[in-house]
Amino acid sequence: MPNVENQALDHNQISVNTFNKLAQVYQDKYMDIPLYHASYDALCERISANDKVLDIACGPGNISRYLLERLPDIDLLGSDLAPNMVELARTNNPEGVFEVMDCRAIAQLGQQFDVIVCGFCLPYLDSDDTQLLIRTMAACLTDGGVLYLSTMEGDYAASGMQTSSSGDQAFIHYHDGDMLTEQLHVNGLNVVWTHRQDYPERGDVDLFLIAKKGA
Repeated sequence: MPNVENQALDHNQISVNTFNKLAQVYQDKYMDIPLYHASYDALCERISANDKVLDIACGPGNISRYLLERLPDIDLLGSDLAPNMVELARTNNPEGVFEVMDCRAIAQLGQQFDVIVCGFCLPYLDSDDTQLLIRTMAACLTDGGVLYLSTMEGDYAASGMQTSSSGDQAFIHYHDGDMLTEQLHVNGLNVVWTHRQDYPERGDVDLFLIAKKGA
């Protein structure tokens, strides 16, 4: 029997290690990608000055940067499990506060937020963790609060480990939009904006959802 130290890392940790290693590369590619601006604008329209915002799996702070440039008075807290991503987010957004934290542990913050941003976190969570995160985010939102959610849409059965040309790996989970919408509804969140965007480089579809608590 192999000992624990020799057992493979879980899928989530493999992905986190890759993002931590490639944080600068990720920033260079995604810090300002016009393809996603329409979804950010739709979110900005639903944020008020002085709102308390939580940016989950914030990466280098790309969405945070977009929000803070347009709404400088928001109170923004960002989190990511990759320390190098958090360092970049702090540098890119000195107006915000950024901490190393697993998205699955946000309930431990003991806070309520007017807005929660969850940009492309779900591709790295399985179905069970996704359902738990949606339930937790709903509980952490104020009444009338807004949730922004983006993910790669597709057949969950197609999920699997992907390896880049450099050998770096990440386990990608695809999620069905109808199932996510139903999970949001079950947890008191009603979808008020939906957008799908082809991503030619990957050959798949990105899904963007904005939902409101108690709408």
